[in-house]
Amino acid sequence: MGGVIVGVTRRTRYNAYMELNNYQKEAHRTARYVDIGEAYVYPTLGLVGEAGELANKVKKIFRDRDGKIDEETKNALMLELGDILWYVAEIATVLGVPLEEVAEANLQKLASRKEREVIGGSGDNR
Repeated sequence: MGGVIVGVTRRTRYNAYMELNNYQKEAHRTARYVDIGEAYVYPTLGLVGEAGELANKVKKIFRDRDGKIDEETKNALMLELGDILWYVAEIATVLGVPLEEVAEANLQKLASRKEREVIGGSGDNR
């Protein structure tokens, strides 16, 4: 399967473009787990926590800023998205699934839904 490449707007110390599997490997080097049972539990709880932090920031954009996003707020949201990405990558690592495979499967699922005109609605198996 070809590599899924994520474009970035500025150079990183890695590349102008980062492959998801490379991100997954590098991110995993920073992992520190608490033993709370199955290995997937800790990063899953972390993902939910970070998603909540992102949602709270978005809520405050509407409450305090009339829905307007300035550069400082955009950067804060980007950092939260990075934390979410880290936890998604860790869950994939624990499951033994390359992050690029997750991304590719998701794009295939969405393309199929679009082709069958069921992109809207609800349910996993539409």
